[in-house]
Amino acid sequence: MSMIVLLLVIFGGFFLFGYFIPLRLWIAALAAGVKLGLLSLVGMRLRKVDPNVIVPSLIMLHKAGLSTGINQMEAHYLAGGHVLNVIKALISADKATIPLSFERAAAIDLAGRDVLDAVKTSVNPKVIDAPRENMIAAVAKDGIQVLAKARVTVRANLDRLVGGATEETIIARVGEGIVTTIGSSVSYKNVLENPDSISKTVLNKGLDAGTAFEILSIDIADIDVGKNIGAQLQTDQAEADLKVAQAKAETRRALAVAQEQEMKARVQEMQAKVVEAEAQIPLAISEAFRTGRLGVFDYYKLNNIQADTKMRNTIADQEPPDKKDKQI
Repeated sequence: MSMIVLLLVIFGGFFLFGYFIPLRLWIAALAAGVKLGLLSLVGMRLRKVDPNVIVPSLIMLHKAGLSTGINQMEAHYLAGGHVLNVIKALISADKATIPLSFERAAAIDLAGRDVLDAVKTSVNPKVIDAPRENMIAAVAKDGIQVLAKARVTVRANLDRLVGGATEETIIARVGEGIVTTIGSSVSYKNVLENPDSISKTVLNKGLDAGTAFEILSIDIADIDVGKNIGAQLQTDQAEADLKVAQAKAETRRALAVAQEQEMKARVQEMQAKVVEAEAQIPLAISEAFRTGRLGVFDYYKLNNIQADTKMRNTIADQEPPDKKDKQI
């Protein structure tokens, strides 16, 4: 039992010794010419700094002919930075003769930007499609729609990388510049004849201000003619005017129908009153007979006058025969 405990203690001692004093890393640093004491490695373990990150970084810097304090690396590691990425960025910038200090690289890395990719973009500019999909649609002054797509060549600006706007801002500004330039053109033909005028005009606007990039060139990759927006708007306006006119005409027709119905109602009312008045005549004659105001001879005389009037009206309504013959 005591032997097992002794073996466990020995095994635990070797494990702790290997953990706090990584001999492999220390030997690799010495072989690379990096002066690093064992106590420094033990201190890293105690400060919860991974020596597997710091030591290879020191070796890379030493081989590249650069030097950075180990305390700076540990501070950046403890701040949550990517030490190896920063060291690779420093080496790439030095080989490309781009001035870049460890402090600026660490700040860029802690800002959430890929500092190594930024250095690569500074050395090898990249092309951004504006817009990324489809094409930008703009309308010239003659009402013809023009579709355009641009390719923007940008280079990372390390001085403005922290706090600078991203690629989306570049794309939005380029799109706005293209729309403004096409919209100020007198005719779509001018745009098709000189597409480089769009590039020059947009490039002179200083669209990279406040961004993390420097625009090197703006090239129109594709341009095409779209719809006749002016004619379409006129057609839509004509259709709208037609609908308004139809609505007004329908309103007038409905008003006329209502007036006609009102007139018919009035005529019917008047006819009803006439019928009612005519119905009172026999009663009035009977009353006149009873009171003695109307005699028999007067009644017959009244009937003769009515018959004579009716006959005259019938003769007047008949059309003369000679007039009928003329029509035939």
